[in-house]
Amino acid sequence: MKKLQNIAKLISFLLISISIFQACVPAKQLKELQYKHNRAVSDRDSVKNINEDLTVENTEMEAELELLKNQITSTRQQLANEIDTSRHYMHQYKVYKNMYKDIAEKQDVLIKSNQEETRKLMAELQVAREDLQKREDRLYELRDSLSNEREKLNMLQAQLDERNAILAALDESLKEKEQKLEDKSARISELERILQAKDSAVMALKNKVLDALLGFKNQGLTVTQKNGKVYVSLEEKLLFKSGQWVVDPKGKKALEKLAEVLGTNKDVNIMIEGHTDDVPYNGSGQVKDNWDLSVKRATSILKILLDSGQIDPKRLIAAGRGEYMPIDNAKTKEARRKNRRTEIILTPNLNELFEILDTH
Repeated sequence: MKKLQNIAKLISFLLISISIFQACVPAKQLKELQYKHNRAVSDRDSVKNINEDLTVENTEMEAELELLKNQITSTRQQLANEIDTSRHYMHQYKVYKNMYKDIAEKQDVLIKSNQEETRKLMAELQVAREDLQKREDRLYELRDSLSNEREKLNMLQAQLDERNAILAALDESLKEKEQKLEDKSARISELERILQAKDSAVMALKNKVLDALLGFKNQGLTVTQKNGKVYVSLEEKLLFKSGQWVVDPKGKKALEKLAEVLGTNKDVNIMIEGHTDDVPYNGSGQVKDNWDLSVKRATSILKILLDSGQIDPKRLIAAGRGEYMPIDNAKTKEARRKNRRTEIILTPNLNELFEILDTH
């Protein structure tokens, strides 16, 4: 640009020089100067056109640069999300691995305990058999040598009968212990099967919810899995205006998609929890404080889920937590934004597991 400005200045200087000397030069020199003037004018126009082309090209390149910056920012955000997801799955894997290890250790302890008890019973049984054999030998000796001691023989016979009864009782006890061991092993296997099925069902439910709400991922909505439950967390900006409890159209659309998933998963109980920040809500009428506001917001969401006509009301619970369960205790604007949320907690039906526990 500076070079073009210098050329323009030079052309202007030539034009001024030509106008000064036109009056005092011969016709031939005037014609020559006129030619140079025309040529300078042509060069100036050419430079002007080049300058305009360069300006347009510079504008286009700036637009492309801005587009590339936006693409880089989006790619970085996607990479961060993928890293968070990977860490979450690694954590879940470690949790389930530890749970399985604990169950296996408990089963080993139970089996060893029953084996030790069986060994003791077998030892007692062997001692009783040996004692019985000794008494029988003694009985035969007494019969051969002391035929007149019938009374003692009868007593020994009674003792023999008693020992036989003890032996039979020990045999029966051994059978009962073996049956209990088999029952416990079957119970552990059944519990493991139900726990695995429950974990698979929770993971499948989470994936269905993620797929249904994919379009709202970066609009204040997150889906997580912990403690055998699925948590759908919706920030205030997605659902409500500040201090209000009527759901916005955008949030209503997300809830309708969620209702479609929950309508096809009928063994899932649904709890809706409203949360606020710690800034006091000075209201009047039916909503007087943050706790009232959190309850109103929870019931507003509950009614939208019911309006879908696919969810049994018995599966729904609405609750308000007010400001008393924050996820960030800092007194900053960002922390309060995180705390203003609504959580929809999805819990699989565990009746089958409870029935097995009650039975045993």
